[in-house]
Amino acid sequence: MTAGKGSGGDDQVEPDPDLKNFGETVKAFRKRVDLTQEQFAPKVGYSVQYVASVEQGRRHPSVKFVNKSEEVLDAFGVLHIAAKQMTRRRGLASWFRRWAELEAEAIALDTYECRSVPGLLQTEAYARAQIENVPPRLTTEEAEDRITQRLARQKVLTRTPYTAFSFIIEQTVVERQTGGAEITRALIDHLLACARLPNVDLQLMPTVSPEHAGTDGPFRLLESTEHQWWAYSEGQKAGQVISDPKAVSDLQQQYAKLRIQALNPADSVGLLMRLRGSL
Repeated sequence: MTAGKGSGGDDQVEPDPDLKNFGETVKAFRKRVDLTQEQFAPKVGYSVQYVASVEQGRRHPSVKFVNKSEEVLDAFGVLHIAAKQMTRRRGLASWFRRWAELEAEAIALDTYECRSVPGLLQTEAYARAQIENVPPRLTTEEAEDRITQRLARQKVLTRTPYTAFSFIIEQTVVERQTGGAEITRALIDHLLACARLPNVDLQLMPTVSPEHAGTDGPFRLLESTEHQWWAYSEGQKAGQVISDPKAVSDLQQQYAKLRIQALNPADSVGLLMRLRGSL
């Protein structure tokens, strides 16, 4: 079981090994040509502070910085390769990356969510509204990185061979109208389209649910290509990938109960259509 600070899967982005590796690579090539940070910075068109942050693994370099550094340092394409490796996971929180890797290869994925629409089912407008609602406010670049990464993960919904998806979402998540009525109408249309996919079961948990197995909070389950089951749980500024068989089994039992307690897929589609009509 692994844990780290953060919430929401792609929340606060922290330095990771790839980011640090890129910074160390830039530093090594800079020293190879006998340049100080003060000499190197104007050659690439950035401040000394920017260069230092990149080399220390505390800042994601821009495409311009990567290209100019490759040119100035004559790095044999090494910096482009290192940047590509780093960019693959940019916009994902450090504690979520292991789950994202497992998710990308899963053959089955179950999600119970009571806070917001799961990232795999969000529209761009909904994702943007959700990100803008939560302080502290991100920079434009940080927000775009997060949205881009979140939407990129959605390709698993339609890839073949199909992954089997089950989503259970609280009715109140949709009724909240995050971003306003127009964004919510578009979101519901998107959810209905996802529900029509042959590999997706979408269920809503009614607002009034006297018997509810999910009161401990949201969680996810997946089956790997090796037929091993994993779980993921997160909260405010905390997330963990769970591999312990007993803990995973407990969550599987909870999810099985939730599937019985939630509206079936057909009734869930009907409720979504009524919710859209009321907007």
